[in-house]
Amino acid sequence: MTTAPIVSKVWSFCTTLRDDGVGYGDYLEQLTYLIFLKMADEYSRLPYNRDVGIPAGYDWSSLTTRRGAELEGHYVLLLRKLGEQRGMLGQIFTKAQNKITDPAKLFRLIAMVDGTQWVTLEADVKGDIYEGLLERNAEDTKSGAGQYFTPRALIRAMVNCVRPESGKTIADPACATGGFFLAAHEFLTNPEHHTLD
Repeated sequence: MTTAPIVSKVWSFCTTLRDDGVGYGDYLEQLTYLIFLKMADEYSRLPYNRDVGIPAGYDWSSLTTRRGAELEGHYVLLLRKLGEQRGMLGQIFTKAQNKITDPAKLFRLIAMVDGTQWVTLEADVKGDIYEGLLERNAEDTKSGAGQYFTPRALIRAMVNCVRPESGKTIADPACATGGFFLAAHEFLTNPEHHTLD
């Protein structure tokens, strides 16, 4: 699946939740939690077989097998339990709360996330999805994300003008999606931009 269909699918669900009073930021937060948990599940299976540190009973499959109020209650417990874990896992889920109070919509969001193999998508594709959501939000609201979203084509043009050099510091104080860092990395790793000394 390419970026555009995923962005469209994810954005259409965002619109549905917004009609129920779930803001864009809350939606993106919940989506991030669920995608992270789904990716952890994918990494715990073949061919990766990694120990991802998710406690038994609080993994991805514990969400996909529940419905209704049971699902909503379990999701609240899952967020709390993962937030209590040590290391990166606990940091990601610290103070996480469920913002989707309609269990049917929570189930649909989980099903939507479940329908994509997130680990197989390249990092820049995931970044493109996130930027696509920011762009859609900026176009839709004409505020909020529009204050810091810079289109990818403009980022590439700016990086090509600046021509970053290996060993030099690259800074992006606004760093919303890391687009400047990714474009600088692409520039630096492209053999066309190197000369032999």
